[in-house]
Amino acid sequence: MTDPETPDVPYWHLYTDADGVSRQTRCAMTAFERSSISPPAEPQWIGAKTHEPSTVFVTVLPPGWIGAWHENPKPQWIVPLSGSWFVESMDGQRVTMGPGELSFGEDQGTKSDGERKGHRSGTVGDAPAVLMIVQFEHPVVDSPCRFR
Repeated sequence: MTDPETPDVPYWHLYTDADGVSRQTRCAMTAFERSSISPPAEPQWIGAKTHEPSTVFVTVLPPGWIGAWHENPKPQWIVPLSGSWFVESMDGQRVTMGPGELSFGEDQGTKSDGERKGHRSGTVGDAPAVLMIVQFEHPVVDSPCRFR
């Protein structure tokens, strides 16, 4: 049984289904343990970790920017720091996110429908969208909500 105080951290997962279509679904990280990140620091809620090489960078999408249809270059966490942006998947779902919302982009291996392959994204509003991106090496196909 989980502690009633255990956090529930929502995120969007852009993934490729078994038919090669990109889809987005709302997920939640709920697998947290209460421990010290580095004793003697007080215990806090710590979630699952990824143990593979990663690259971290920040990108700034200017106002009015809309990217062409493409796949994420690698599986990646995208964390908006300021501004708003959208992600549109091949199934037609369009999700708008702002600061503090999380998205995991993992739409590698999609199949073109003649017009679309992967997803497209762009800024929303009159301000730039500043995004922190944490990229990993190994995609997992058709595994929505794999981060618990």
